[in-house]
Amino acid sequence: MMTEEKYNFVKMYERSFREHWDLPAVTDYGTDVTLTYGQLAINIEKLHILFKESGIKKDDKIAVMGKNNSNWVAVYLAAITYGAIIVPILQDFRANDAIHIINHSGSKLLFISDINIEGFDLDQIPNVLAAVSLNDWHPISLSLNPKKINYEAIAKKFKEKHPDGYWAKDVHFDERSNDKIGSINYTSGTTGFSKGVIMPLNGLAGNVRYGLESGLVYAGSRFVTFLPLAHAYGCAFDFLSCLAAGGHEWLIGRTPSPKILLKAFAEIKPTLILSVPLILEKIYKKMIVPQIQKAPVSWVLKVPFLDEIVCGKIREQLVQAFGGEFRQIIIGGAPLNPEVEAFLNRIKFPMSVGYGMTECAPLITFTPYDQGSRLYSCGKPLAGIMEVKILDPNSNGIGEVVTRGENTMTGYYKNPQATKECFTKDGWLRTGDLGMLDEDGFLYIKGRCKTMLLGPSGQNIYPEEIEAKINNMPFVLESLVLQQEDTRLVALVCPDYTEVDASGMTREQLNEYMEDARKQVNSELAAYEQISIIKLYPHEFEKTPKKSIKRFLYTNMVK
Repeated sequence: MMTEEKYNFVKMYERSFREHWDLPAVTDYGTDVTLTYGQLAINIEKLHILFKESGIKKDDKIAVMGKNNSNWVAVYLAAITYGAIIVPILQDFRANDAIHIINHSGSKLLFISDINIEGFDLDQIPNVLAAVSLNDWHPISLSLNPKKINYEAIAKKFKEKHPDGYWAKDVHFDERSNDKIGSINYTSGTTGFSKGVIMPLNGLAGNVRYGLESGLVYAGSRFVTFLPLAHAYGCAFDFLSCLAAGGHEWLIGRTPSPKILLKAFAEIKPTLILSVPLILEKIYKKMIVPQIQKAPVSWVLKVPFLDEIVCGKIREQLVQAFGGEFRQIIIGGAPLNPEVEAFLNRIKFPMSVGYGMTECAPLITFTPYDQGSRLYSCGKPLAGIMEVKILDPNSNGIGEVVTRGENTMTGYYKNPQATKECFTKDGWLRTGDLGMLDEDGFLYIKGRCKTMLLGPSGQNIYPEEIEAKINNMPFVLESLVLQQEDTRLVALVCPDYTEVDASGMTREQLNEYMEDARKQVNSELAAYEQISIIKLYPHEFEKTPKKSIKRFLYTNMVK
């Protein structure tokens, strides 16, 4: 465990608020609302008063659910610096799932956006003392007297406590050991019901430490924060690392479409960009593919030396589209399409891939672009923080990825059986991912243990690799490869109906095209990986907030 005072999680933010008091900290994108570190610290102090008035004690749980905004940030930091345990709930969770998490975690307070409270049956969360709006702090009356916790009452208490105002010198948070629980983060999961990850402050501090020591974040750095803050990836770097360093984050609470994001990148000019693959793949498909498919460009890309000129122009265009001032784009949360990654690598676009999981808050491996990141790899284990090895590798060196180190969880909340199954007897955390390490220690992910399929003679089939080939075909939005009981493979394909309609293609022509696509993809696959049929699916597959398909919802569709 990290015992140095500079890595004490609570004290990192005490120092940051004091040192960066007048710098901008958070902006709600699309509004005129920007809070300096000082103003954010004042909001946190007011929330501490609210917690005390509500009877909240050390280690009580406080749940927060809503879109990215400055109030969400304040609640998260206020809970942890007060000594409570934060329970972030993804805003995309349905009301019944959120209610289960609130009750299962034993949360005493709930901060929730007005849109999320719609459909909530508050009688189903009887142990919650009060619910408070993330929009404007108005109380949603439960068992507490709302007059005691409304904004005016808290403001009055604040003035009584700080008659001369609240300044940088007044910021003081009680020291809290890093072995204390900081959060219980419920996984979105692609294979079933979510579990509550018990994350000590040490795990959160390990991720922030890497962000600071790597130089990825620094005072004055700029972030466009569009990943959900309730998810470990966005929380660790867009939020926690940024504010520990004195950076400035613009919080996007709307659905992050490429159009919205490109506008924000152009305006804000971020210094670092964190994204999930889906966003980058969409921008690549809309901006780059139409260019490189044109006859002159496609021809020049095959000519040595001339191709470097074209690649340079495409790279510069793409860099400017992302604001032009970022050091690199970091991709995580799901596998990046190999074709997209290969082309970005060819044009020397500053992009690298990391690997992690909620159970590690989340980072396990990463190598920055300017430090030798490798094609198709997700980097090396974080030096001095995380270790990785391959459990029971096959003849190709592929086995389950296991890890241990500063960032790992202590277990699943109220779920000793799942905790026991997640750790090896000697204390390594089982990731559930299949991967291999090269001779230099770079990790390559091959797929999920639970999604790996067996061919007719016991061959290992990684459906994600086949899906990547299908997704590269024109008129394909996304796909899912499943296995029938007779071991034959079936691909569910959601067409890109916008492209289909623009082409004037009929349903019959679309079916014929998909059959040709099946044959073309099969020509690139081994005999045991062949797709027997493509079935059209009418709409996008249901996904987790990090945009991974919830495979478990579709496994019975081809039985």
